[in-house]
Amino acid sequence: MARVNLGASISRGAMWIIDSMVRGLATLGVHPNALTTIGVMINVGCCVLFGFGEFFWAGIVLIVANIFDMLDGNVARLTGNVTKFGSFLDSSLDRLSDMVAFLGIMIFYAGNNTHKSLLYVTLAGVAWIGSVLVSYSTARSEALGVKANVGFLQRPERIVLLIIGALSTWDWSSDFFLFNRMPQVLWVLAVGSVWTFVHRMIHIWKEFKLIEGGTAN
Repeated sequence: MARVNLGASISRGAMWIIDSMVRGLATLGVHPNALTTIGVMINVGCCVLFGFGEFFWAGIVLIVANIFDMLDGNVARLTGNVTKFGSFLDSSLDRLSDMVAFLGIMIFYAGNNTHKSLLYVTLAGVAWIGSVLVSYSTARSEALGVKANVGFLQRPERIVLLIIGALSTWDWSSDFFLFNRMPQVLWVLAVGSVWTFVHRMIHIWKEFKLIEGGTAN
């Protein structure tokens, strides 16, 4: 019971902080599209840090970037600035944010350093492709009238995994089992993203089959 109460207290505290930031930004008249743009610019900084092997600080920057990702929609709703273009911009820049993080990781593992690894470059590339396909399949199916938010590795889970991998990778010389977990995270992201895409494709096929009376093939 104590653990449940502690978790609930942390959640309430986090929501209070986010709500306070949203109210403050709304009072200042900050446009939600500006927050979306700032968020993706911070993610570009995350890409640079990954590329230079500063994984721990890339993880910190990734956390900050995703705080902005939470703020823009809430500010839009609070200020009545919810627009179709804002939704389109947010969705489009989310894809860019996902891709630049993987790009930075690929640059590092492809670089001329002691951690150079074709395997890790490949895993990051597969995770990149999988994440884009997962997002695209959802957007395309919803445009055609079918919801497809299924699969265990959606965007929030991918971001959390990247943060875990980044924050654990700060002492390259250490053999401690909790350090330098990015390679393992890349395996999960690569396999999980592809599996989630396949899962969504099967789900979407079944849904269209039901809608079209069994004529989908």
